[in-house]
Amino acid sequence: MSSTLKKVLVIDDEIKLRNLLARIIRAEGFDVIEAGTLKEGSKLLATKEVDIILCDVKLPDGNGVDFISLIKPVYPSVEIILLTAYGNVADGVKAIKNGAFDYIMKGDDNDRIIPLLNNAYEKVNLQKRVEKLEEQVGKRYSFESILGSSSLIQDAINLAKRVAPTDATVLLLGETGTGKEVFAQAIHNNSKRSGKPFMALNCSAFGKEILESEIFGHKAGAFTGAIKDKKGLIEEASTGTLFLDEIGEMHIDLQSKLLRVLETSEFIKVGDTKSTKVSVRIVAATNRDLQLEVKEGKFREDLYYRLNVFTIYLPGLRDRKKDIPLLANHFLEIFANKSNRQITKMSDEFLSNLQKHDWKGNIRELKNVMERAVILSDSDELTINDLPIDMQSLHNDSNKLLSAFDLASVEKLHIQRVMNHCKGNKTEAARLLNIGLTTLYRKIEEYKIN
Repeated sequence: MSSTLKKVLVIDDEIKLRNLLARIIRAEGFDVIEAGTLKEGSKLLATKEVDIILCDVKLPDGNGVDFISLIKPVYPSVEIILLTAYGNVADGVKAIKNGAFDYIMKGDDNDRIIPLLNNAYEKVNLQKRVEKLEEQVGKRYSFESILGSSSLIQDAINLAKRVAPTDATVLLLGETGTGKEVFAQAIHNNSKRSGKPFMALNCSAFGKEILESEIFGHKAGAFTGAIKDKKGLIEEASTGTLFLDEIGEMHIDLQSKLLRVLETSEFIKVGDTKSTKVSVRIVAATNRDLQLEVKEGKFREDLYYRLNVFTIYLPGLRDRKKDIPLLANHFLEIFANKSNRQITKMSDEFLSNLQKHDWKGNIRELKNVMERAVILSDSDELTINDLPIDMQSLHNDSNKLLSAFDLASVEKLHIQRVMNHCKGNKTEAARLLNIGLTTLYRKIEEYKIN
């Protein structure tokens, strides 16, 4: 927006009344522009930013009620309030159906104009915030947001771009922390189902019975505690995409129900007797070797082949180490901004040790290491001292193992720094340290940390 003022376009052919309305509205903090005809108003709409239109019904070149049906499809976020000197119920009903915010009488409803304008602007402002969030989400889960120039990650991105516009089932393979959900979101957002629901579920997070209810839903009375009907995620995701992470953890009994969805687009809720139709795209992911799982009888062969329509392998971070500086810098910017720190660079030694690390936790582990480093840093540059102890001595034979006393000293300093960063909030400190709250209290007492 070019200005924070709320912008109103007044369209009325009665000049004196229009000028009076404009003065009243400006006095209430609105920015007002004026037009005497619908044609003039349309020209202003095309060249000026407008939030609300206050429009007369009877104008020399047309009717305000009909004007709404022309304007709303082109400017859906603009709210329109109609003014009329002659109350007409039919016109009022038609105006609201056409998309008017409200329909009021001239003179009789003057006291309502400013409150109405404020209410209309609240609706406009909410819509703008929603659009901004949608734009941010779109950027966050676009293929452009997947960082990396290495051939392995670029190959994966190119495959995902090719399959995204189709309705094909996709199987994402790769270790934990390689970004499988980010890929699933990007595939959804670049498909014809974009804008429809995207639902994600980690199959390893639930036991068989709860997982069945989470995915397929249940009828009231299906089991103890099922007091009302519940939609499963597969129904919630209808017309959109369901992402099933860690599908290799799904109990084999549930695999047959998922297979039925893929083959017939139907499923049966827990406790139901009839099937439910659904239109949903399945994107699945696993860090397991499903072919081996099939041989061992842990995964259905027919389901494997239905999921394996289009497979994309996501490389581990150790296989794309040239991307580490780019990813590290990305996380540095995020966490520096989040903590309001002026940290703008990383030392050569810091980057070198990042690239020597094995990264068994992949991108997720790198993200955690960068967050920790930003918290611990005392300058505008991340140094090797800001890395975890096990990463400070990587591939450096001159570094001896620290004695028990030295380790205790380093641990005490680290806990103190994190406590300072959290302003004494022990729950948050325990989260960042990745230890239990009782363990943190014990160490605070052991090291006599204030």
